Amino acid sequence: MDRLPFPDDLIDAQREWHAAYRDLAVPRPRRTTELRRRLLALSARIQWHPFWATPAGRTPAARVELRQWTAADRTQVAA
Repeated sequence: MDRLPFPDDLIDAQREWHAAYRDLAVPRPRRTTELRRRLLALSARIQWHPFWATPAGRTPAARVELRQWTAADRTQVAA
């Protein structure tokens, strides 16, 4: 199956979300309030992105694919 044509800004927001979540998940993180606010702002940006109103983005599978694709991309960068 081909990857959905996600907009670059949506991919970037999801990658930033993963990074903020990872920073918040460490034991005794610094800047906890700032990270939580960042995570909340990114969640809102992702949730209300115009892509989800397009035919390609209307299915729940599209949201799952975005998360899986950006998570897979993150593990390839770490390797």
